[in-house]
Amino acid sequence: MTTTQQLARPGSRQRTMSPRRRARLSRAIQYAVLLVVLGAVVVAADWDRVGETMFNPTVAREMLPSLGQAMGNTIVYTIAAFAVGLSLGTVLALMRLSSVRVYRWIATLYIEFFRGIPALLVVLTVGFAVPIAFDVRISSLTAKVAIGLGMVSAAYIAETLRAGIQAVPKGQIEAARSLGMSQARTMAVVVIPQAFRIVLPPMTNEVILLTKDTSLVFLLGMTAAQYDLTKIGREALTSATGGLTGLFVVGACYLCLTIPLGLLARWLENRSGKGRRA
Repeated sequence: MTTTQQLARPGSRQRTMSPRRRARLSRAIQYAVLLVVLGAVVVAADWDRVGETMFNPTVAREMLPSLGQAMGNTIVYTIAAFAVGLSLGTVLALMRLSSVRVYRWIATLYIEFFRGIPALLVVLTVGFAVPIAFDVRISSLTAKVAIGLGMVSAAYIAETLRAGIQAVPKGQIEAARSLGMSQARTMAVVVIPQAFRIVLPPMTNEVILLTKDTSLVFLLGMTAAQYDLTKIGREALTSATGGLTGLFVVGACYLCLTIPLGLLARWLENRSGKGRRA
């Protein structure tokens, strides 16, 4: 009897694993591999040296008095850069959607240029090259940060806002125009407010990125009162007894700032999703 005939017999049965059992087996294998890797790390690590280098409580206590002001400065730099980025990004988004071809070209060139170069180069250019080239003195460090990081952030915000504007139902735009509203008033009263509500979650993610990008500020030079978190960590790293504890503490401070923003973005995303389903 051939194999085909055996399979065709009503009483024959193939012993195959169900998809659910295969999924369970796959998860079990992944968990086992993960436990093996973690166990190898635990066994191989020199925990006395790790504790002395990264979790030195003495170094952490010495950093505490300056961390509050550094976190405050980091928040100020982030807000200033986001304000510039949001203002310029809104203008660029409207230019990208403009019927005037020159405006579209200018906005496209700006967006592609600033999305293609590192933020580090922009910050250094604003902080050092622009004052030399144009004989302009920018005395405020916050202004330098706001301009440098804001120009980079504007390119990403512009694309986010453009997607939000295009997501507004066209029927609402047509209804506003049928009521006698001008195109500018329709955009200002109907389209842009809805677009901002749509893009709130990704906009919150942009704030998180800006918070981390403020780590570039220390390259501009700053006084002790202007220190941000990265500068505090760098000072601790170069100290005689600091080790990596300073960087660990600063990283924890950044997490204290960014994790709530991430939770806010997730909550806004879930809320906007429920609103669209309703």
